[in-house]
Parts: sequence; structure tokens; C-alpha cells
Amino acid sequence: MEEEKGVPADYICEKIADAIVKAAKKDYNNADVVFCDIDAENETFRVYVKKPIVDEVLDPAAEATVEEAEKYMENPQVGDYLEYDLDTMQFGRIAAQTAKHIIRQGIKEAERGQVIREFQSKSQDLVTAKVSRIDPINGNVTLEIGNGSAVLPKAEQVPGETFTEGELIKVYVVEVKDTDRGPRVMISRAKAGLVKRLFEQEVPEIFDGIVTINAISRDAGSRTKMAVSSKDADVDPIGACIGQRGARVNKIVDVLGGEKIDIVKYSENPEEFIAASLAPANVLSVEINDAGTEDKKSKKSCTVTVPDNQLSLAIGNKGQNARLAAQLTGWNIDIKPESGFYEG
Repeated sequence: MEEEKGVPADYICEKIADAIVKAAKKDYNNADVVFCDIDAENETFRVYVKKPIVDEVLDPAAEATVEEAEKYMENPQVGDYLEYDLDTMQFGRIAAQTAKHIIRQGIKEAERGQVIREFQSKSQDLVTAKVSRIDPINGNVTLEIGNGSAVLPKAEQVPGETFTEGELIKVYVVEVKDTDRGPRVMISRAKAGLVKRLFEQEVPEIFDGIVTINAISRDAGSRTKMAVSSKDADVDPIGACIGQRGARVNKIVDVLGGEKIDIVKYSENPEEFIAASLAPANVLSVEINDAGTEDKKSKKSCTVTVPDNQLSLAIGNKGQNARLAAQLTGWNIDIKPESGFYEG
């Protein structure tokens, strides 16, 4: 069990001992007088009864008289404990079945606990999973991850991607919950965390903590924007993520099926960060709007001016570029052309 399922031997021994005690207690009116010691190293176990010796017995199953104790020990005294071994071969069929059921249940719980621990260790991380089943009706994909399994819902898949049974894919473990029906694992290929983890794996400078991913926004299957900074003045954070001739970023683009990735430089200065976030468009100016209100919950807003011929690029197809920039920076961004006149 320890080798095949990863369940600790001590845990299994504990469950077996519990099962034997519960089964044997039935012959003693369920009194807590039966004990089981298992020595896994020497492959032996002992089942015994331990009762207090009293003057007057109120419960024969849980107490013993001096006269009864004299059958097993010399010179027993009130206040001592009578202890004698049980012959496990004399356990009845029902007791044996009870023990068997409890042991099986304990093993299931141990396996479940192992699966939960395995998934929890991978929470907020990237894992390689094997496609085991594809639901032809709702499009959900069942994946094998280590010793467990999880479902990748259609809503958490990248639009347009397809899978085949037996295929190995990368997924992001969003959250792990322990429920009455077992571990509930939320996985995704659409979350921005997937892209972040891919860069952490691919770029040594990120793994070493020199380059930091400060913010990321994603329109799965289409475009991702990522803001990065460097703790070392000699290390260009954007160049580190792109790699020589785009080698690093291209690997990630391939994993994501051709998804475009904009990598911009993060800045503590809001104007600089907002201007950079609208790449590939050029920004002429960024004006921070004074809300003139005490409502602190309202999102910060700004007005960005771009050259007339860059307006469509700044806004993006169906507003995608502006939307991702707003998500990346946390600002509401109003984009206007330099001339002040909007086409169409």
C-alpha cells in the first residue's frame, strides 16, 4: 500500500488496529477495554483486554473483581488493572467482517487524504495532465493528474482548442477544496496564472527572482499582456522574457496555440505604466482624472491621447487592447485621438 498508493504504513497500521478494536469491543458491550498494538517492523500484533479491578462490579464488561483477576495474575489488588490477551482466531464472522469493512474504509480515507495533499501541493501551480475522457455533449475533459483526476470544464478551456485521449497537456491548478464527496480540484487553461507559470518555468531570471511579473491580464486564446520589472539594472526584464531571437516567448506562444503576448515594462509611475500597457500603440500623453468624489470604491480613471492613426491600434479589435490594458493597470482608460475628432 505504501509503495503503490503512497499511503504511509504507520497510517495503515493505525487503521487496522482501530478496526480490530472496534470489532472485538462488541463482545464487551462496546466498553473501552480492548486494545491492539501493532509492531510493523517485526510483523506482529497483540490484542488484549485491560480492565480496572474494583470491589463491586457494576459493569462486568468493563470491570473485574479480585477473584476474577486471580485467574490471570498473582496477588491482584483493588485499583490495579487486569490485563489478558485475546485469541484473535476466536473472533466471530461478524466481527471479522466488521474489521474488514473498517480497514477498507480506512484505506479509502488514506488514499483520499493522499490525493488531497498531492493536489494541495500543486495549488496555484502548473501541472502536466493526461487526457482520459472527452465528453462529446458538454465538451468537458477529464484529466489524470498524478494519482487523482480532475475535470477541465469547457468554460476553462481556450476557445477553439481541441484534445485527444491520451494527450498530455499543461493545466493551471486554481484551487483545491476538501468536500464530503472528496477533493474538488478547479483547473484551468484560460486563467492568466497559466501564462505566468509558463514564463516562470521558461525564464531563469524570473525563477531566480531577478525579474518580477508585476501584473498580467489575458483574453485566453487571443492575447495576453504582462508587465515585468527587474531588480538588477543590468538585466532588461522584457528582453529576458523574450529571449534571444524570441526563443523563450515563442516556446510559450507555441504551448498556447499561437496566442499573442505583449510584454511591457512595469512602472510605479501610473502615467508611464498606463502608456506602456497600451502597446503596441504609441501614447502621446496620459492625464490622470481627479474624480472629485470621496467614493474610494470608484475605479481610478485617466484619459490617454494617441496619434490619430494609432487610435484603432490603441483600442484594439472589439476594444481588446484597451480592455486588457485596463485589467493590467487597474485603471479605467479613456482613449482619444490627438486631433480630438473620432472617425466614424
